[in-house]
Amino acid sequence: MKLLIIKIFILCIKILYAPMKLRKAQNKILYLSRQSNDKSTDMKMLEDEIRRISPETKQIFRLRRLKDESAITLSYIFSIFGDMWEMASSRVVVTDTYSIPVSCLRHKAELQIVQIWHAMGAVKKFSLQAAGKAQGRDSGVAKAMHMHENYTCVLAPSQETGRVYCEAFGCDRSSLKILSLPRVDVILDGADRKNEFVSLNPEFKGKEIVVYVPTFRKGDGDYAQLLHSAFSASKQKLVISAHPLSEAAQSGVYKFNGEFTSLDLMKLADAVITDYSACAFEGALLNKPLYFYIPDYEQYRQEQGLNVDVATVLPGTAFTDAGELAKNISPENYDFKQLSVFADKYVENKKTNNTELLASFICSLLEV
Repeated sequence: MKLLIIKIFILCIKILYAPMKLRKAQNKILYLSRQSNDKSTDMKMLEDEIRRISPETKQIFRLRRLKDESAITLSYIFSIFGDMWEMASSRVVVTDTYSIPVSCLRHKAELQIVQIWHAMGAVKKFSLQAAGKAQGRDSGVAKAMHMHENYTCVLAPSQETGRVYCEAFGCDRSSLKILSLPRVDVILDGADRKNEFVSLNPEFKGKEIVVYVPTFRKGDGDYAQLLHSAFSASKQKLVISAHPLSEAAQSGVYKFNGEFTSLDLMKLADAVITDYSACAFEGALLNKPLYFYIPDYEQYRQEQGLNVDVATVLPGTAFTDAGELAKNISPENYDFKQLSVFADKYVENKKTNNTELLASFICSLLEV
């Protein structure tokens, strides 16, 4: 029944989209996302740079966060209609997530669709890689929803990440564009908000700050509590930057004063702990001691699958026991050479011109 409903819905939007495509294409870039209701750092930076180099280009943002994909609301369906209307007169579409109208509809031949995935890479298997797995989508639903079809090109920060994206998006290597996200410029700019953070949270003054940036998964609240307890007697102070939908994020125990993103916290930290999150690539670029807390390693590897085996990729940095991790964090003895090798493998351009390169590339597609 579910697959039948999906097929009927897709047929309906195809019928509605057909007359919309009669609209004349404008010098317009449409941004789509289900990741957030607000512009991401990457989208803001890209928007500003395109405005600078091509001020006559119209940029439209259609951003709507979908928290529970099993309960699509009527308002969300109307939002899809709005996406279709704008897409019909755009020359370029930029998306950082899966988009129903992008993948399920047949577009004008000249429409250029660019996937700039919202993460810096993929430690864990995702999208089509994980379809049919315990933690992934039902493979029948993925096929019925035409997941990740119709991309003109897929942005990847390295050839290695590009290989992973080809599997996750079901595309071939000819559609890859090796460019990094604009946020790499922020990661590498050398600025941080440590003084501001310490002034708002004076208990961190004079302390080594360790930031824990976990991925969103079952049991994350328990893992955060174990790590929090392990650091309670440590000379280092732990900051937990949890996914906004996670159990850990709902706990007042881990609150701190001020508005700081995960990247803000990683930039001001003395060391970074993550698990299967793509924040690992950001931590490596920052050249901060990077550790992995993976108490559910065997189960996660079986149920979700990994593109990067965090238990072996950086020897001596992965722990299943919170207490052992807290005892072994040592910025002074960290192997930065192997961290540099890791960063080189997954992010090829380590200069602060990524925003300019991506904006120029997208503007070139307006002329295709």
